[in-house]
Amino acid sequence: MLIKLLTQLNLFDSPGLHKIHSNFKPSLGGVAVLIGAGFSLLLGLPLTDWIVLKYFFVSLLLMFLIGLRDDVLALTPKQKLYSQFLPVILLVVLNQTTLNSTYGLVATPQIPMPMVWIVSIFTLIILTNAYNLIDGLDGLAGIIGIITLTTFGIWFHFAGNDAQSLIALTFAGGLLAFLFFNWEPSKIFMGDTGALMIGFLLSYMAIFFINENYKLPEGHEYKFEGSVATAICVVIIPVFDTLRVIVLRLRQGQSPFHADRNHLHHQFLKLGFSHSKAVIFIASINIIMIVLALLLRKQNDLLILGLVIALCLVINFLLRKALEQKTKHHGAKN
Repeated sequence: MLIKLLTQLNLFDSPGLHKIHSNFKPSLGGVAVLIGAGFSLLLGLPLTDWIVLKYFFVSLLLMFLIGLRDDVLALTPKQKLYSQFLPVILLVVLNQTTLNSTYGLVATPQIPMPMVWIVSIFTLIILTNAYNLIDGLDGLAGIIGIITLTTFGIWFHFAGNDAQSLIALTFAGGLLAFLFFNWEPSKIFMGDTGALMIGFLLSYMAIFFINENYKLPEGHEYKFEGSVATAICVVIIPVFDTLRVIVLRLRQGQSPFHADRNHLHHQFLKLGFSHSKAVIFIASINIIMIVLALLLRKQNDLLILGLVIALCLVINFLLRKALEQKTKHHGAKN
């Protein structure tokens, strides 16, 4: 229904220099995800949880509206970034979604509240936009969202956080339905409407997981010793991809905000992967990292982070070598 409506209203995502698609397609897929998930939560989430989480839901809706505004009447990059501070500050200050300590990563005294707010705000902003940046292939943002939200949802269920579990799994279900229309060849894109909303939701879930896991008593059946590293393993694709392109841009003397075609999904396409094969490969990396976190759940943050960084460097090295080989082979043929 949404695809037909957007087609009649001529609301399309147009091709561009830094975009992979070459034709016009409806973009506001996030609208259907929010309507589906929202209706399900109205049926299944108790009123008391709606009241407790009111600031979270208001923040999520505001981020959705920012994405909607950008999809319908394009914002400049600065306008889009600055507008995100409103829902993020609301979530941090009123909902108390904050990174409260170093979680054992380093031995430091208590962090002052202003610093807690600053670190939390920028973590939410960066992770939200990192997820938005991976939305470049048919099905990629959708399947990464499903994997991460399902992982968090299952853990919250077993850890006794039923409201968070229901929210995570409900949006994962909405993304699964969306994926039927977004898989190659896609009929609709998620757009910033969906990507900013889901990225914001993932950021919130990651911080909530870190805090709840850290508070669990020692020896708890579902406690991970490395709270921060485990969360990073779950959201590794947007984190790895964003850090990778920022380093590449800085090495080339470019602004870290400069748009290019150096994202992970671009590299797989250059190697000759189809959209669907590239998505499956990248999703497999995400699953491997989550399995790694499960296997090392009794190990500390520093060990897990070291292994994750090493694996990411190996993946980047193999990608670069494969591209060099392909370029040499192509040059030899010519």
